[in-house]
Amino acid sequence: MSKVAIVYHSGYGHTAVLAEKVAEGVRDAGQTPVLLKIESAAQDFAPLIEQISQADAVVFGTPTYMGDVSGVFKVFADATAGVFFTGAWKDKLAAGFTNSHSFSGDKAHALASLTILAAQHGMNWVNLGLAPPGVTAAERGPETLNRVGSFIGLAAQSDNASPEITPPAGDRETARLLGVRVAEAAVRWTRGAQPALSEAA
Repeated sequence: MSKVAIVYHSGYGHTAVLAEKVAEGVRDAGQTPVLLKIESAAQDFAPLIEQISQADAVVFGTPTYMGDVSGVFKVFADATAGVFFTGAWKDKLAAGFTNSHSFSGDKAHALASLTILAAQHGMNWVNLGLAPPGVTAAERGPETLNRVGSFIGLAAQSDNASPEITPPAGDRETARLLGVRVAEAAVRWTRGAQPALSEAA
């Protein structure tokens, strides 16, 4: 069974909702999610980094603040430099999601930051795999999948309201489908690696 780590920061609870839905998708695919919440910039990140090192794939999650990942997430990212020097995350699968109040908010920049973090670790990026809706802007209701129209990862939108009601159902389901996609990719990736490992031995 593949293990998928979901490491995320959530300033107001909306990004945490998405993390839970990604975990649900991993479970729906028959695999094991490991939710790792980044609580603050001052915490000890070593336990989170260790659990990611033990996983087959990782999904990074962060709100988009001022056009990029949150400051707290960036502190975590910088703390992974030790792993970078050992290559412990090389060839793992990675994916990402972000959330902000506006439909744009430069969320693509935040997702690009996550892909660069993964690339620096030598990881292999799994994109969202959902085409944007072929409807007019007026028809993009709260139930629409990938309603923001992102390809590189999940870009969700939350109103200034309780996480119990926002992000809406379409964004939540898109997050669940991302979890399914990463989990299924992890199964294929690890299964494909087994013969190669046997031959190398």
